[in-house]
Amino acid sequence: MVKIRLPDGIEKTYRENTTVGQIARDLGESCYRKAVAGKTNGTLVDLSFPLTKDTTLSVITEDTPEGLDILRHSTAHIMAQAVQRLFPEAELGIGPTIENGFYYDFRLERPLTQEDLEKIEAEMGKIIKEDLAFQRQLFPRQEAITRMEEIRQPFKVELLKDIEEETVSLYTQGEFLDLCRGPHLFTTGRAGAFKLLNVAGAYWRGKETNPMLQRIYGTAFFSKEKLDEYLHLLEEAKKRDHRKLGRELDLYSFREECGPGLVLWHPKGARIRNVIERFWSEEHYKRGYEIVYSPHIAKASLWHTSGHWDFYRQSMFAPFELETSQYLVKPMNCPFAVLIFKSDMRSYRDLPIRFAELGTVYRYERSGVLHGLLRVRGFTQDDAHIFCTPEQLEGEIVGVINLAQYMLSSFGFKEYEIELAVRGKGEKDKYIGSDGNWELAETALRRALESKDLPFVVGEGEAKFYGPSIDIRIKDALGRGWQGPTIQVDFNLPERFDVNYIGPDGKEHKVVMIHRTVLGALERFLGCLIEHYGGAFPLWIAPVQVKILTIKDTHADYAHSLKTRLEEKGIRVQCDLRNATVGYKIREGRTEKVPYLLIIGDKEVEEGTVSLRSREKGDEGRLPPDALLARLEREVRERL
Repeated sequence: MVKIRLPDGIEKTYRENTTVGQIARDLGESCYRKAVAGKTNGTLVDLSFPLTKDTTLSVITEDTPEGLDILRHSTAHIMAQAVQRLFPEAELGIGPTIENGFYYDFRLERPLTQEDLEKIEAEMGKIIKEDLAFQRQLFPRQEAITRMEEIRQPFKVELLKDIEEETVSLYTQGEFLDLCRGPHLFTTGRAGAFKLLNVAGAYWRGKETNPMLQRIYGTAFFSKEKLDEYLHLLEEAKKRDHRKLGRELDLYSFREECGPGLVLWHPKGARIRNVIERFWSEEHYKRGYEIVYSPHIAKASLWHTSGHWDFYRQSMFAPFELETSQYLVKPMNCPFAVLIFKSDMRSYRDLPIRFAELGTVYRYERSGVLHGLLRVRGFTQDDAHIFCTPEQLEGEIVGVINLAQYMLSSFGFKEYEIELAVRGKGEKDKYIGSDGNWELAETALRRALESKDLPFVVGEGEAKFYGPSIDIRIKDALGRGWQGPTIQVDFNLPERFDVNYIGPDGKEHKVVMIHRTVLGALERFLGCLIEHYGGAFPLWIAPVQVKILTIKDTHADYAHSLKTRLEEKGIRVQCDLRNATVGYKIREGRTEKVPYLLIIGDKEVEEGTVSLRSREKGDEGRLPPDALLARLEREVRERL
C-alpha cells in the first residue's frame, strides 16, 4: 500500500501501482473529467503514471496554467503526427510550448503554404477523433538512438546523443513516435480547440550554420470560446502592431543603408522620446538621483575587468584598434557608473549615491531575432546605479519600487506581474558572493515587496550569477505581458572593481550596488506604448496635440495667431492650411490620431472662437481659446 498526501492535507491509502488517473476518479467524477495530469513530489506525471511509494499528489486540471501547457504540448505532438502523415519524408526538430501556444520545427522538401496548414489542421482533427492513447515508454539511450535512426529522424538522434542520462522517455500515439519528457494528455481525444497560425523559418538549434527548418506556430485551448477570444485578441494586436503604426504615424524607420536593428527617429517619434526623457529626468532629480553621461566606447580592458568580455562576449560587437589599444562599443552602462563612483573617496555619510543615465548601448543581436523596436542593436537604457550600505539596501529598493509604480501609472500601466528571482536550492556553486550577502539581498528584496503589499512569485534558480532581482512584467490594454522594471542587486562589480566606502570605523567596506531600470530600453518601452494605446497617445505624450484646420485661405492669419498662442503655453501644434476640403483634413487628422482638431471658418474668425473635434467625442461645438487652453493645460498637467 502507498500513502498519498493531497493538497488539503488529507492522507489516503491506495494499492501499490494505482495510477494518478484512478486516484483522480476516486476523488470525484468532476475532478476526473477535468484531470489532465498529476504532480507527485513536485514532478509532473501522466495520468497513467503508477504510484509505487508514499508521495504528495495534486491533480492538474484543465483550469490551471500547467494543464493548459500540457494541452498545448500534446497538440504540438498531434500536429507533428499530422505533418508526418501528409509529408512522410518530414524530419522532426523540436516542438515545445511557448507563451500562448506552441510550435514544431520540420525539415521538408518544399515550403509550406496556407493551403498546407489547412490540410494539416484537417488531419489533426482526424487524429483527435481517433482518440489515440499517449503512451510513455522508457528506453536505454542507445536503443532510443537506434529507433530514431530506423525511422530516419536525424535531429532526434542528435538530441539523444547530447543527453547525459542513460535512460530516456519516448512517447507514442498510434504510429507516431517522439522523444519527449512529457507529460501528455491521456488520449488525443482530450485535445480541445486549436488553430495553426503561421509558418516561419528557424535554424536548427538557433545556429545560422545549421539547416533552416520550417516552424509551424499554433495555439490550443480547452474550449472554442477561449480560442475565439484569443484569435480576436490576435486580430486586435495586428491593428496595434507598433511596426505598422510606426510607419503610418511616421514615428521611426529602419534603413538598410544604416544597418539592421538601428532606429532612425523621425520628428514625431523624437517628440515622444523627448517628452518621456524630460519626465524621466525631472522625476529622478526629485527623488535624489544625479544624472550622469558616459561615452559610447571604452577600452577593451574595462570589459575584461567587468567580466562582460568573459560572460557576454557573444552579444558584443567586435573590438577595434585605436592608437595601439583595443576599444569596444559599450553593451552596458554599469562599469562607467562604477568609475564615476571611484573617482573620489566615499564615506558612509555620502551614501546612498544614485547615478541615473539614459545611456545608449549596442548589442549584437542576430538578424533573425530583430523585431521592430522590441529587439534592436542600439538602444537607450533608462539605467540607474545605486551605491549604498547594507543597512540602506531595503529602503533603496522600496524607493525604486515607488518610482517604478509612479512612472508606470503615469504612462497608463496599472497591472503587472512580479517575480523575485533567487538562487536555486543546492546550486550555490553557480553564484558568486557569500551566503550572508545573498541572504541580505534576498531578504531585502522580499521585505520591500511585502512592505508595499505587492503579490509576487518566487523564481527559484532564476537569479543571475551575480545577485538576486525583482523583475516586473507590465500588462498592456490587451492583457499581454511586456518586460518592464528590473531591480538587480550586484555582488560582481563591487568585487571586480574593488568598490568601497569608508565606514564609521574608519575602515574600507564593500559597497552594495543596485542596478535598476524603471522603464527598460526606451525603444522597447515605446514599442509597448504604441501598442498599448494603439497609436492614440494621451494628450501629454502625443507628438502633435492639436491640429488647426482652415476652411479657406482667408482663415490663415487667425490660425497662425491661435497657433502662436497655444505654443506659448507649451502645446504642440500644427496648422493645415492646404487647399483641401475640411472633411479630407478631418479624416487625415483622425488617421494621424491627433487628440484635438480645431476647425477655423468664417464664424470662428468673426467670433474669435474655435470649433473643437476631439478624438474621443467627435464634434464638441465652438468654444473660446481661453476655455480650450484651460482644458488642454489641465489634461497635460494631470496626464490624462
